[in-house]
Amino acid sequence: MTLRPTWSLLSLLLLVTVCPASAAEPQLREDTASRYAQLVLKGVRQEYPNKLDHVMSDASQVLSPRALHPAFYGCFDWHSSVHGHWLLVRLLRQFPALPEAAAVRAVLDEHLSPAAIAVERAYLAQPNRKSFERSYGWAWLLKLSAELESWDSPEARRWAAALRPLADDFAARAKDFLPRQDYPIRTGVHPNTAYSLYLFLDFAEATKDTALESLVKQRARDYFLQDKAAPLGWEPSGEDFLSPSLEEAALLVRILPADEGRAWLQAFLPGLMAGDTLTPAKVSDRSDPKIVHLDGLNLSRARCLYSLARHLGAQHGSGAHFMRLGDLHAEASLPHVNSGNYEGDHWLATFALRLLLEREQR
Repeated sequence: MTLRPTWSLLSLLLLVTVCPASAAEPQLREDTASRYAQLVLKGVRQEYPNKLDHVMSDASQVLSPRALHPAFYGCFDWHSSVHGHWLLVRLLRQFPALPEAAAVRAVLDEHLSPAAIAVERAYLAQPNRKSFERSYGWAWLLKLSAELESWDSPEARRWAAALRPLADDFAARAKDFLPRQDYPIRTGVHPNTAYSLYLFLDFAEATKDTALESLVKQRARDYFLQDKAAPLGWEPSGEDFLSPSLEEAALLVRILPADEGRAWLQAFLPGLMAGDTLTPAKVSDRSDPKIVHLDGLNLSRARCLYSLARHLGAQHGSGAHFMRLGDLHAEASLPHVNSGNYEGDHWLATFALRLLLEREQR
């Protein structure tokens, strides 16, 4: 059985989002990349509204977002700014002639400069910063670094070198924290442990950090290997943008040998493996900053489902089923990445891009 997408469901979506190079290989189109870049270019230089993760030790630290974080002050919050920069890097790398290329380069030159990164490092080194952006923001900073470190171009090497000291700081924090984190965090929002471990692994592989790679794989086994019968029916909660069950599944099938991963998945998601459906989340109000998280949930679910399908392989019947479910979730929220509401527009393009890139890998 081949892993063909459900074109009857996706025909309209593909017209506005992806362009099939063949019936089985849709690709991200440059016009879609341009729209996503425009969204992020606006956000990374938009200082307000802003939600700071900022513990103040004294009155001298009552400062503006840009003063505190000259690299990552936009996009409403620090972590969204970081993954917005990842999107810009990834799109510039994939589409060097993008109409927004000059603007992207200007932003990266300004924000990923040694001077800006030095201020970010100084902030991180201050007292009361131990849990700053743990662990979602850590993971995205390392993902941004991984993208730059794996791109062989003069400008990427320049940006990577500027960012590397901050990435090293966060990698050191991950190595310090994970051995002390006795229990995984199984939430559908930022602190989700499985989600962060997945991105930590991207960094470890890109930078050949074998110590971090070994630690991440061991902790993933410690946290999740004995899990069975995930309560997928309890999802979603009303403000989830991640599926605790599917993020865990995507991580475990990545790190386990193929046969072991399939056996673990059979025990962990028996219903889905048997052909049960999974209904996309309903998003009733895209102007609500928490309810719009559910668009992110549909996008991240689709990414996970595509990843599971890829690891199961074309010969496995559940793989085709997971592809269909991924397409169903993609169709529900990809058209709303740019809804005109900043509550979602400042971050959803990143989740959409990761979905599309994962789909291309199958």
